[in-house]
Amino acid sequence: MNARRDSTDGPENVDELFAEIVAGLERDGVGKDWLDLDEASPQEPEPRTAVADDPAPEPVDEPEARDPADEDHYVPPEPPPFPVLRASTLAALGLFVLGILLLVAPGIFGLQARIGTPLSLVALCAGVGWLILRMRNTPPPDSGWDDGAQV
Repeated sequence: MNARRDSTDGPENVDELFAEIVAGLERDGVGKDWLDLDEASPQEPEPRTAVADDPAPEPVDEPEARDPADEDHYVPPEPPPFPVLRASTLAALGLFVLGILLLVAPGIFGLQARIGTPLSLVALCAGVGWLILRMRNTPPPDSGWDDGAQV
């Protein structure tokens, strides 16, 4: 009757199947530290008797204001400075700003709205395109061989 059971067999005797699984685990040494429910005896807590003579606990005062210098805390280092922008990056940003100004207020440059709008769209697209084309796909030249994973 110790025939191997398949997962497709119906649960004819679940208790017997569970006992077989537990016996297999104990054979492998997995169940040695498990608590056996038959051996465990429930511990009943000792009944507390209320004594009327017990004084009420003293109220706890609020903790005094602590000096922040006494506590250990992390002070982050100063961030590195921003890199210097190249001339071509400044030119692309200038085109972007020029496009926004032409779109918002074409009268500043003495243009009508019907001329300023297409010029602003051309300037905006040129500035954004220039910035996108200047993006690097390679690691910076100062990175070493251990610069981590790259996607």
